[in-house]
Amino acid sequence: MMRSVLAGALAVAVAAVSFTAQAAVSPEDQIKLRKAGYSYMSWNMGKIKAQVIDQSVAYDQQQILAAANTLNAIANSGMGALYRPGTDRQVGAQTTRVKPEMFDNFDDVAKLSGDLSRATGELVAAAEADDQGAIRTAFAAVGQSCKGCHDKYRMD
Repeated sequence: MMRSVLAGALAVAVAAVSFTAQAAVSPEDQIKLRKAGYSYMSWNMGKIKAQVIDQSVAYDQQQILAAANTLNAIANSGMGALYRPGTDRQVGAQTTRVKPEMFDNFDDVAKLSGDLSRATGELVAAAEADDQGAIRTAFAAVGQSCKGCHDKYRMD
């Protein structure tokens, strides 16, 4: 429970910093930072998948909880602030796969973001309860939430 509180506090702090610092972050760095965030999410999804879905790695509840808390913190970090004008195309050395139409649909993106936030919160709750069946269900919901945005707003 304490880890969830700490993860939540961290997410709020990161969001607050992101809103005040966004003007200082160049478009190139915005793309770089959001790509790093999604890569870190992917790595943590892989840890959960290996332990709970594939069972190719021994199950460790603390590792699952840490990965779930990380996913939840990133989902609630305010990364939307990294989608500013000029970040819908290659900037310097940074390429992006975001479809330009995403920038015209922020209401839909906000809904999808909220779906991800709820799904990662449920994953944390399942990990805290150490319920592998619930973790599998919540993990699938997180994956579907990611897919919902990818299908609409990410280029192949």
